[in-house]
Amino acid sequence: MEPWQETKNGLVKVFKLRNFLKAIDFVNDVAKIAEAQKHHPDILLHSYNQVKITSITHEEGEITCKDYDLAKEIDLLLQK
Repeated sequence: MEPWQETKNGLVKVFKLRNFLKAIDFVNDVAKIAEAQKHHPDILLHSYNQVKITSITHEEGEITCKDYDLAKEIDLLLQK
């Protein structure tokens, strides 16, 4: 699994899913985690099966432990 990348825009990772429906399911699962944590990343679905997640703590204007915690939970989705 590719690691998350630290960029000036936040913690970023692109996930490649099997197909469009798997990508949509993944986005919905990420949304549930984000809502539970009250920490909402930017989510971009593109190329029918790729999902780009960008997380930054807007109040701080930088990457914080909230972003790393969210990233860890998102990665666990694909280990199920």
